[in-house]
Amino acid sequence: MMTGNKRTVAEWIDRIAVQFEAAGLHYGHGTDNARDEAAWLVLHVLGAPLDGTFQDWGRGIGAAAAGTIRRLAEARCSSGAPLAYLTGQAWFAGLEFEVTPDVLVPRSPIAELILDDFRPWVQPQSLRRVLDLCTGSGCIGIATALRLQQVRVDASDISAAALEVAARNVARHGVEGRVKLLQSDLFESLAACRYDLIVANPPYVASESLRNLPREYQAEPGLGLVAGKDGLAVVLTILAEAPRFLAPDGILVCEVGESEDRLAAALPGVPFLWLEFESGGSGVFVLSRAQLSAAQPALQALLRDRKDVA
Repeated sequence: MMTGNKRTVAEWIDRIAVQFEAAGLHYGHGTDNARDEAAWLVLHVLGAPLDGTFQDWGRGIGAAAAGTIRRLAEARCSSGAPLAYLTGQAWFAGLEFEVTPDVLVPRSPIAELILDDFRPWVQPQSLRRVLDLCTGSGCIGIATALRLQQVRVDASDISAAALEVAARNVARHGVEGRVKLLQSDLFESLAACRYDLIVANPPYVASESLRNLPREYQAEPGLGLVAGKDGLAVVLTILAEAPRFLAPDGILVCEVGESEDRLAAALPGVPFLWLEFESGGSGVFVLSRAQLSAAQPALQALLRDRKDVA
């Protein structure tokens, strides 16, 4: 129903959803369908909450806001860029983060683990030092620090540009005293430390697969996506080096997404515990330091055999 000459919030959402569907967009950077993405766009322009509490669907939208909605919708359709890049914000573990094309759009199922305090894989009260490897926007490390107030987090990334975004997110959430940002190629520049928990969301897309991904993924930094010909180059390095940085009872939580089957097949003797998530998502495993240490002979043999792969 029209309010005067103004379309309502609900009508704008319907209109933009139809536009998105006609444009053949891909969803996977915060939503999984055209209508939810349209609602995100419209509510963002209105400055309305995105937590499900908004109810004023019959509210009329004025000319200025309508113009902004049109411009954002057209940019989303024409560029294929994820909506998060166009709005400059994304949500992760119930928290808002700044995002730019220098970082991946936060979407990891690890958010569910954070909100569960990483239970039952750790005793949350025993955690003191956490490493967020390949931090990107800083979302995993920051959300962990906010959830577990006793924890100190080192958040590292190879990309200086990504760390600039992460620094702004650290300041936004007021965790400067407990989240330390470090530039490092995985463990290379990290000081000797024994972490109770290492959380890693590294690149894991096979280089051959990237060209076949929807254009929304092509808009993201390749440095955060691609890991060699088969997508395993980075995770194998993490598996090889993590034991030196884990406390005796420490664990590694790592996301490898679409490379799950390739990793399991490459190391059939390693007891990867593949997690299931209520909110969807897959390709996340847990290994203890003891399991990682026991896997080293097989891992080193694999690394020797694949020098021409990575």
